This record gives sequence, structure tokens and C-alpha cells, in this order.
Amino acid sequence: MFFCKFKKVIAGILIGFGIGVLLVLFLPPVAWICILGIGMLVGGIKFLLGK
Repeated sequence: MFFCKFKKVIAGILIGFGIGVLLVLFLPPVAWICILGIGMLVGGIKFLLGK
């Protein structure tokens, strides 16, 4: 049971890492600033609504 969940976590981490590497290679820095800004905005809204 534990190993099945662990395999899924490892697979998710590897897929995310692969997508991240591809995005770093193909996106310009300005796009990264926009993505980080949107991510921080969404994270802030989730933080405010969570309390």
C-alpha cells in the first residue's frame, strides 16, 4: 500500500521535473516573471481563503 503511493509520488516528481526542464529551455525570462506573478497571486488568494 505504502509503496504504491510512493511510486505515484516519484512518478509525479519526475514528470514535473521533466516539464520544468523543458519550460526553462523554451520560455524567455519575461514569461517566467509572468508565471511566477500569477502563481504568487493564486497562492495568496488560496492563503487568504484558507483562514
